[in-house]
Amino acid sequence: MARKYFGTDGIRGRTNAGAMTAAMAMKVGMAAGAHFLRGDHKHRVVIGKDTRLSGYMLENALVAGFTSVGMDVTLVGPMPTPGVAMLTHSMRADLGVMISASHNPYADNGIKLFGPDGYKLSDDDEAVIEALIDGDVALVPAPEIGRAKRIEDARGRYIHFAKSTFPEDLRLDGLKIVVDCANGAAYQVAPSALWELGAEVVAIGVTPNGKNINDQVGSTAPLTLCETVVASGAHIGIALDGDADRLIVADERGEVVDGDQLMATIAGGWARQGRLAGGGLVATVMSNLGLERHLAAQGLGLVRTKVGDRHVLEKMRGSGYNVGGEQSGHIILSDYATTGDGLIAALQVLAEIVRAGAPASEVLHRFDPLPQLLKNVRFAGGKPLEHSEVQGVIAAAEAELEGTGRLVIRPSGTEPVIRVMAEGEDMALVTTVVDRICEAVRKAAA
Repeated sequence: MARKYFGTDGIRGRTNAGAMTAAMAMKVGMAAGAHFLRGDHKHRVVIGKDTRLSGYMLENALVAGFTSVGMDVTLVGPMPTPGVAMLTHSMRADLGVMISASHNPYADNGIKLFGPDGYKLSDDDEAVIEALIDGDVALVPAPEIGRAKRIEDARGRYIHFAKSTFPEDLRLDGLKIVVDCANGAAYQVAPSALWELGAEVVAIGVTPNGKNINDQVGSTAPLTLCETVVASGAHIGIALDGDADRLIVADERGEVVDGDQLMATIAGGWARQGRLAGGGLVATVMSNLGLERHLAAQGLGLVRTKVGDRHVLEKMRGSGYNVGGEQSGHIILSDYATTGDGLIAALQVLAEIVRAGAPASEVLHRFDPLPQLLKNVRFAGGKPLEHSEVQGVIAAAEAELEGTGRLVIRPSGTEPVIRVMAEGEDMALVTTVVDRICEAVRKAAA
């Protein structure tokens, strides 16, 4: 059944429009709070946010909703999404909330929910909450209304936790690291954690003003990071996104290293240490075929899922893997975290560099990616992928790429767009195949 409010990662949209209003946030608080009132104990919800201007509005609305149904609220302020997940579990809260639209522009915002175990909610829980949003939620009697308080040591707790994931026998002394926090949720915690581990830190994207989150900085705009690494003579640069659950790296030459290379680096290191579970890693259909071939050469496997870190995590939990993620930089290390954590992933990458005693460009370049091309085709309506002519063109393309490449075609989950991606050893063939499919989709949608 189609969802009305929840998407692939919580509820998200433009602020003060559609589902992202103060009134809706209050309803979400009431509905989620009522659903998680289980047992006779005093219930608690942890609420964190990134640095968007609208975070103040949504935070207060959520507090009103949760307290009206009897939940106490603990406010932690600007905090990475994985930090909220960690605090929800470690503080024995019944629910966690992150107010963020991740890598989107500041005018957007979102609400992500975590269960008491620190994991994102199941489809079933989200469906129940959706029904309650549109229904009537019982308010508690006046004496049972919840309280709200702000705690000041939340950042310190997360910094301590993140540092604990770095190998005890290693230090970052002698490394000059540029860290780009996207003017987002990690603007305080990430530079502090790296400095406390011994690094010389050059911090950028650490002056949030409510409107500059992800603006020309962060993992989705790595040019500033790359330029700063080269200009400052740093050994490496790490870029997080607005809620710090995503990581992209720049090596000492200012060249971008994507999530595929980072997963290969971490998985390879963990395999050598005998701590890689599942005999490989989990990635999505968008990860490069070069990653798959690289892992196979080491006797490691690659299991693919649909796009979305929640699908990656589901496969990891169901099949016993402890490394997974996306080419875009969502990297999940389940030994430490219940969701993607850019800082923790960065610390594992830095550990491999320290152990190797070699430049980042050598350590992190694990394979040569196959040429890859992705194009989007916007359509007005209908289901163009079900058109017989489109299916014929796709079948012919798959036959042409067989043995030397692969094809991934999928509708977007958030907009009327068909995404056409091909990769292979011959870039000219890849381009021809993608263009041919895109044209067929356009004709079918006309």
